[in-house]
Amino acid sequence: MLKKENTGLIVVDIQGQLTRLVHDSDALVAKCEKLIKGAQTLDLPILWLEQNPDKIGPTVEELSSLLSLPLSHQEPIIKYTFDACEETQFITAVKAANIDTWLICGIEAHICVYQTALSLKTMGFKVQLVTDCVSSRTLVNKELAIQKLHNNGIELTGLEMCLFELVKDCRAKEFKEILTLIK
Repeated sequence: MLKKENTGLIVVDIQGQLTRLVHDSDALVAKCEKLIKGAQTLDLPILWLEQNPDKIGPTVEELSSLLSLPLSHQEPIIKYTFDACEETQFITAVKAANIDTWLICGIEAHICVYQTALSLKTMGFKVQLVTDCVSSRTLVNKELAIQKLHNNGIELTGLEMCLFELVKDCRAKEFKEILTLIK
């Protein structure tokens, strides 16, 4: 079971025109927006990645406006490798978060999300793929990534499932805000 005390969120490369090209892009962005808001409500650490932003573009406005809120003091971690774990700044941030479980969302599921999730698991972290918050340009590649990640020991979850698992109790102070996000 997820626990908010030891869980964080990694947002992978939801940027530029590529975001608009992935399968069911509007739903992806809307669900990732809810996931980020939920993680913020639960006060989870959030790491935010951008792949070669000079070429691909910045994180889409719907998400960057949430991720760069004044209280979060966050900047995206720029990467050029598909596997974020090959970037020193990312590894430093992962270790500084001082948690052992990461939720992961983003694009493309079969490339950057896939490689990063497997490397985090190899490093000893628990990783849960938020399956309705990932996508690829084709549905086939998204489904392939989910299957291969699951076969390699990455746990699968969904937006509602992970947020309610983290809230745990309808009496929790965050419950109403999470419920409003989901509805």
